[in-house]
Amino acid sequence: MDHLSYKTISTNKGTVQKNWVVVDADSKVLGRLASEVAKIIRGKNKPGYTPHTDCGDNVIVLNADKVQMTGKKWTDKVYVSHTGYPGGQKETTPRQLKDKSSILLVERAVKGMLPKNRLGRTLFKNLHVYEGAEHPHAAQQPKEIKL
Repeated sequence: MDHLSYKTISTNKGTVQKNWVVVDADSKVLGRLASEVAKIIRGKNKPGYTPHTDCGDNVIVLNADKVQMTGKKWTDKVYVSHTGYPGGQKETTPRQLKDKSSILLVERAVKGMLPKNRLGRTLFKNLHVYEGAEHPHAAQQPKEIKL
């Protein structure tokens, strides 16, 4: 059966084609934006997608301070974290997080849609979020994607 050409080809670190992509978050809904960005970072939009490999693109998100949320999520949604100490549960709303840094808001949404393992931590490094319309990655010649 070795003469048949029906072999599954998996991409690996050496054979993957990684590109740079720019996404404009101006007046986009946060969750919808984050799911599309997570798909691109993971590589699910490519035909050679391999689940256990970093085969996605590097994504630059611009205008993170102009992202939107539907309904009353700005005040009613609650992010809960725990320090590990007794009584160390902390709660914050998206409004408080955006006042602190709107970059954290977008990063948290995308990070929650990536795998919770070593691969997810590696993939998260391919995300670059900026509040304004300027970014320092012009040398990589990123192409713009409309979502």
